[in-house]
Amino acid sequence: MTPPVLRVGNASGFYGDRRAAVREMLEGGPLDVLTGDYLAELTMLILGRDRARDASRGWARTFLAQLEECLGLARDRGVRLVVNAGGTNPAGLADAVRALADRLGVPTAVAHVEGDDLLPRASELGFGEPITANAYLGAFGIAECLRAGADVVVTGRVTDASLVVGPGIAHFGWGQEDHDAIAGAMACGHVLECGTQATGGNLSAFDEHPLEQLLHPGFPLAELRADGSSVITKHPGTGGVVDVDTVTAQLLYEITGARYAGPDAVARFDTVRLTPDGPDRVLLSGVRGEAPPPDVKVCLNALGGHRNEVTFVLTGDRIQAKAALARAQFEATLDPRPAELVWSTVGVQRPDADTEAGASVLLRAQATDPSADVVGRAFSGAAVEMALASYPGFHLTAPPGSGSAYGVYTPAYVPQTAVPHVAVLPDGTRVDVAPPAVTAPLADLPAVPAPSVEPGPTRRAPLGAVARARSGDKGGTANIGLWARTDEGAAWLAAALTPDVVRELLPEAAELPVTVHALPDLRAVNVVVEGLLGQGVAASTRFDPQGKAVGEWLRGRELEIPEALL
Repeated sequence: MTPPVLRVGNASGFYGDRRAAVREMLEGGPLDVLTGDYLAELTMLILGRDRARDASRGWARTFLAQLEECLGLARDRGVRLVVNAGGTNPAGLADAVRALADRLGVPTAVAHVEGDDLLPRASELGFGEPITANAYLGAFGIAECLRAGADVVVTGRVTDASLVVGPGIAHFGWGQEDHDAIAGAMACGHVLECGTQATGGNLSAFDEHPLEQLLHPGFPLAELRADGSSVITKHPGTGGVVDVDTVTAQLLYEITGARYAGPDAVARFDTVRLTPDGPDRVLLSGVRGEAPPPDVKVCLNALGGHRNEVTFVLTGDRIQAKAALARAQFEATLDPRPAELVWSTVGVQRPDADTEAGASVLLRAQATDPSADVVGRAFSGAAVEMALASYPGFHLTAPPGSGSAYGVYTPAYVPQTAVPHVAVLPDGTRVDVAPPAVTAPLADLPAVPAPSVEPGPTRRAPLGAVARARSGDKGGTANIGLWARTDEGAAWLAAALTPDVVRELLPEAAELPVTVHALPDLRAVNVVVEGLLGQGVAASTRFDPQGKAVGEWLRGRELEIPEALL
């Protein structure tokens, strides 16, 4: 008889996350499956360049180090591992895991999923000459590997949620047509995928919890059920907190509208219900699913050019005048001038500060150019040459550097039927995974009418007096999820936060496309600002290239708010 609950944990939200997390999760309490998400668009670029230098590489090395410490423990506990640490070379990591298991003397059935790498077909598919080209595969390949008895399943670029959906398919026997159950598991997987962001990490309301509670948040786990519903929780006694606030924050992270699309289903985030289920337990239920879109997303990374930066330190008074002199002198020496030169300042003038650092402002010059020479030592060296000929107190934060190459992420789409999806089982058998039999074009839902708000006295206050926030990136687009703690606050938020108001509150977005998606069941809106992050994290010259703090900036901006909400 199939157990009614599958306990799925997470031990990594990105390449570089807490190394001890695998052991913490294995030792902290019972689990059936432990997942790890190691990939992002930038990570694919890093791993793609790694593999270009050495064909045996291209995978997340930290996972193998974690496994060396914990493979025996996982086998003793009967916990199966499902990770996307294979990056651009899942077969290579699978071989490395087998070799490790043999060396450790720990019998381990290893399988992997491949087919996402479209780089050999890049020209045929009209992608040009990228460094990486990887389709986002679904979860049925993972399920095939688990059904075949795999103890460790390694994938390349699958959707983040697939790491949870795959075990659900294998355990509960969901088929391609079980869109509601798959969609529920997708929502669950989206909550787990970023690790401690679901247990109090990066939380707007962090100051409402004791400091000691947030010092070392435990990683999340879910009790997944046959209908796709789940309870989000964590191991008893671990740090952090799981409540409706933490789960809402992660649900809104890096999404767009109410339709959350994957290759196996579309999850309707406007149907998600979150219900407290005891201490550090939140029931996630009610998710409706729809047929997936006919196309699958592809992550393309290409070489964008070269970049460098110089940071001048301006101290004391007359900051604007000092900055003007530094800019004029520096730009006059640049020949040729870089294709892009962006100036920004960090800090405000405080000449009476009680420390020198507090009395200083940073002036950053960031340059990009197709030529490495234009933004190389000649660029940074020009700043050094100003040392005895510029503003009083002249100094830089770092010695001259040679600059570096950067990549540009671009999303593309191809028919699901054009992408091979192959499960390579522990015995080497290759199983082709069929694309979904039923698909439907992805379309935005009709706009949710803004709720009516009773008129009344208002006063000027920060948006954060009513709204919590979490923000992030998708390429050059910034996503800002905002939610209120009360129905009245949510109604005002949905009515007040129009695209024009967002542009007014965020002057950097004044000329950019802004869309506001309402999610009333979550008391939330999701704001999408296209182009705020330029060409994406690897190429952005913005101070916060991944948009991680845009939400907190927006919360700090002031507008007229009903006094009844304050």
